[in-house]
Amino acid sequence: MEAARAGDQGAFERLAEPHRHELQVHCYRMLGSIEDAEDAVQETYLRAWVRLDSYAGRAPFRAWLYGIATHACLDALRRRKARVWPSDLSGPGDPRREPAPPVELPWLQPYPDLLLDAAAPADAEPEALVTSKETVELAFLASIQRLPARQRAVLIMRDVLDWSAKDTAASLGTTPAAVNSALQRAHATLADHLPADRAGWTPKSSTAEKSLLKQLITAWERSDTTALVALLRADARLVMPPRPSWFSGRDDIAVFFREHVFAGMGGGWLLRPTGANRQPAVAAYWRAPGASEHRPFGIAVLGVLGADDGGGIAEFAMFAQPELFPRFSLPSRL
Repeated sequence: MEAARAGDQGAFERLAEPHRHELQVHCYRMLGSIEDAEDAVQETYLRAWVRLDSYAGRAPFRAWLYGIATHACLDALRRRKARVWPSDLSGPGDPRREPAPPVELPWLQPYPDLLLDAAAPADAEPEALVTSKETVELAFLASIQRLPARQRAVLIMRDVLDWSAKDTAASLGTTPAAVNSALQRAHATLADHLPADRAGWTPKSSTAEKSLLKQLITAWERSDTTALVALLRADARLVMPPRPSWFSGRDDIAVFFREHVFAGMGGGWLLRPTGANRQPAVAAYWRAPGASEHRPFGIAVLGVLGADDGGGIAEFAMFAQPELFPRFSLPSRL
């Protein structure tokens, strides 16, 4: 620390770099985008370097960085709109009609598990809190995007990072009473928007979950609509960012896959398992008619219920965004 304060940038990097991955996860929660999170972390390190003399050592250096990162995110949210989810924009669509074309909106993005793994070493308890499944899953991220920016910050600092109201207030430049009030309002909003069955979602990868993922891949590659939708719950939802169209219920999802995916696009599909937001996921590659290679099509992230809640896929989020594949360290063709 003394060397960094004396202008040794290498010493500062040795202090700050071990926290980069977890800070990026924190900024992703706040902003809902991998790119925005990376930008916010860069801004955090720039501000920390410039303000290093202001670090008095009363709190851990890690907590000081989190405070700076939170303010960097709040500043970013003043300049841009919150990330959106298809079901926030309209009611469910008619699967017999052509889905709406992609729309240029700030869509919520998935976060690769490989980056979460980098942020949470198995022997590091504080970082494990940062990447716990219930606080990175898409349903939670989509819900907290509805919160005003400062309520979102309070919720994350209190409920995710497990900070006290006093420490949160000091970091945000407010009072513990204001923090508690903001947290209460945030909880009320989340209660209205989080899925009622979210508590039953599988907390970690299980043998049953891996088997379900394998069955999904087999059914999709065989263009077997019946086998695919048999893996869904009756009330499952399918969303498809960046398309605003979404479908509700196993029967409507079956129509969509049968008519638009398998009949409309053909059977040139190859799927590979991956992981996002601590949820099972697949990377879908598609070979256009007459083409010789399969090219990236999208990342499908699944919300799966545990056996005690009847099992099955409750939420199916297909991010038809090939530009995400490099983030998941996936090949550009098969």
